[in-house]
Amino acid sequence: MLKKDLIRLILPLLALFTLVSSVLAGGWAIITLNDFPDYAVAGKPLNVTFAVRQHGQTLLAGLQPTVRATAANGLVAKAAAMPGTAKGEYTAKLTFPQAGEWTITVASGFNANATTLPSLKVIAPGNPEPGPYSPATRGLRLFTAKGCIGCHRHVEVNPEHTTDAKFDLTGKRFPPDYLRKFLADPSIKPAEMPNLKLKEDEIEALAAFLNKGLMKQVPQR
Repeated sequence: MLKKDLIRLILPLLALFTLVSSVLAGGWAIITLNDFPDYAVAGKPLNVTFAVRQHGQTLLAGLQPTVRATAANGLVAKAAAMPGTAKGEYTAKLTFPQAGEWTITVASGFNANATTLPSLKVIAPGNPEPGPYSPATRGLRLFTAKGCIGCHRHVEVNPEHTTDAKFDLTGKRFPPDYLRKFLADPSIKPAEMPNLKLKEDEIEALAAFLNKGLMKQVPQR
């Protein structure tokens, strides 16, 4: 009986030690997509290109990431990611067998780090393209796709995430011009944030999402 009690005591401690050791060794990373399209076409391969960044900064090479997509009806599509042209970059060719709403999960291959993206609309070949998202909605989607969820919290995206208050962006507002400059070049202020080389339209979308409702709060003269 004593031996069984000892085992029951030791096993949780070993699990905790493994978890702490993993964290101390830098056991977390974020996934940042180069592009996250508004839609895809069934039967047409979609290149899912992304980078894996340890602690959000250090690009990790030599991994074996995988990409998995699941349809609302349970159908699954998978693809292995191959190393890209830059260090820490990977590309997977993902083909959706049918139209519908699909959810993509990118597993980094670094410990258990993975990112589940907002649902992607897949249209049948020859069907008209869906209308574009509003800038704020596109920014909400990019908040996940660009890895912001790794360090930051926003109640509309990852309400379950716990973080330091300074990293919680819910309800915060920023001077629009400064926010655009910061997203384009985070080095303009002391911050542990990578330069993702965001495109101009991505910057506008993220700024629109983060400052959503700002104009409504400005007093009218």
